Amino acid sequence: MNKTDLVTSTAYKTLLLQQTPMIDLRAPVEFAKGALPFSVNLPFINDEERRLIGICYKKHGQQAAIELGHQLVNGDAKHARVKAWQQFLSQHPNAIMYCARGGLRSQLSQQWLKESGLDCARVDGGFKSLRTYLLDYLEKACTQQRFTVLSGMTGTGKTDILKMLPNSLDLEGHANHKGSSFGRPLNQQPMQINFEHSLILSLLNMRENNPGQRIILEDESRNIGGIHLPETLNMTMAVSDIIVLEVPLEQRIDKLLQEYVVQRYADTLAHHKCINPENYQQRAEQAFSDYLTDSLQRLNKRLGSQRSKEIMALMKAAIKHQHADAFSSHQHWLHAITVDYYDPMYLYQLKKRKDRIVFKGNYSAIVHWLQQHYE
Repeated sequence: MNKTDLVTSTAYKTLLLQQTPMIDLRAPVEFAKGALPFSVNLPFINDEERRLIGICYKKHGQQAAIELGHQLVNGDAKHARVKAWQQFLSQHPNAIMYCARGGLRSQLSQQWLKESGLDCARVDGGFKSLRTYLLDYLEKACTQQRFTVLSGMTGTGKTDILKMLPNSLDLEGHANHKGSSFGRPLNQQPMQINFEHSLILSLLNMRENNPGQRIILEDESRNIGGIHLPETLNMTMAVSDIIVLEVPLEQRIDKLLQEYVVQRYADTLAHHKCINPENYQQRAEQAFSDYLTDSLQRLNKRLGSQRSKEIMALMKAAIKHQHADAFSSHQHWLHAITVDYYDPMYLYQLKKRKDRIVFKGNYSAIVHWLQQHYE
């Protein structure tokens, strides 16, 4: 590609598959709403400059706004921004740049770089065009691709199977949420746009590297925490084949104990120690307790007032004794919410989709079936 050329839509697939480094010229406030995974925000104008130019545009029109932009980004400010682009290009010579719609910001940035002795291609249509391409790709893939939904009761270890398979999309991983009341992350979920981009790029890579193979997804509702699945994918999953992982209840409780309690406690300690090593243990203990009780309270409506109180009592007793019994008391409330809440809800939903079930089995049987049915 000639570095002075526009990057047109015909090159988007190659650009994305190669994870080409990108300079996102949009203002930080625009970048924060969503970007590409391999982009860096080196803005043409900052948030305040963007605000002032926007006001000028509304009051006095485009030409006045352009003139104000030149006044604001001049001298030292212009030099600093060009220098930042130069430094990035020195480390990533194949980088390209884009603004919101491929307009004046990327045109001027490309021109200023050219004047400094460097060439950098810019994306025709900018960020909007790249995002449209990805959403269109998902739309087409959902009509062409064979998907299989991996289902199973809470605690069966569906994610463990997905991680073994090259052609699986980990929806919970992309959403940074385990898909239940107790699945909230210690850090933030991604922005909705970033979730969509990450998910679609994974799909793009799978389909290009293994054409014709079916893709396995974990059974998820439309919402994963604060993230929602793209409607096209959600509708496709709603008509896809289902395979059901079956695991005995006690094994599932052991799995949930490790995931919701033991590992979460360890992660909470590490998280608070990283934030501030001073007295982190006490803060982590409180945060862990709050996480458990808050998560249970989210189930109050479905459990009912009386049962919620009973399970909360089990939980608080387990928290009180967790260091004396190596967290084992937590099994009592985990068993209660699994039997009283998660299992009935799951069985109700599965019954409505029973005509789509193509296989049921334990862990090894499911893995074997999937390996035999990739093609």
